[in-house]
Amino acid sequence: MAKVEDERQQQQPPNSSSMEPPSSYIFLLNIMSKRRTWACLFLLVYGTLLTSSWNFLKSMLSWYNLQAQSSSSSSSGWPAIYTSVILGTVFGILSMVAALVVMVPAVLVTWITIVVLLAFFGKPRRTLVVEGRKITREIFGFVVKILLKEGNLVAAVCAVLGYFVLVKRNNNYDGQGSAAVD
Repeated sequence: MAKVEDERQQQQPPNSSSMEPPSSYIFLLNIMSKRRTWACLFLLVYGTLLTSSWNFLKSMLSWYNLQAQSSSSSSSGWPAIYTSVILGTVFGILSMVAALVVMVPAVLVTWITIVVLLAFFGKPRRTLVVEGRKITREIFGFVVKILLKEGNLVAAVCAVLGYFVLVKRNNNYDGQGSAAVD
């Protein structure tokens, strides 16, 4: 009798409750499927980037002020060049990150559209996979080229503008300082 009961238990399908995912996983899945959650994450990441870049800007300007005050006798432009290049680089990288965040959904929609259109035109699965890989490489290469161009352009513009602002600021500082001494 015991042997028959063991066989019945082994043949019965497991409880459906043992196949369900844990409730914490379902809760996390429900939260992440909401548009509000992604908007909040987006704002949190951008807020963090802006705060850290603002703090970095303030620290670079205070470093530049220290360098300008210590080397006020020798009117060297190296601290201004160094500071403007660093600031240009940082803001170029931030602009590339911002553009990447905006481009990823657009690229995904484009890629899905192309693959679906290829499937509608009756391409076999193997050909569809090969074409999808080629399209993925092409889209990724195109996006990287655009991101690098935009980032370099923003970095160059920020570096040049930063240099002129810092030199003008340093000249105004020297002019006010010499007026106070006279």
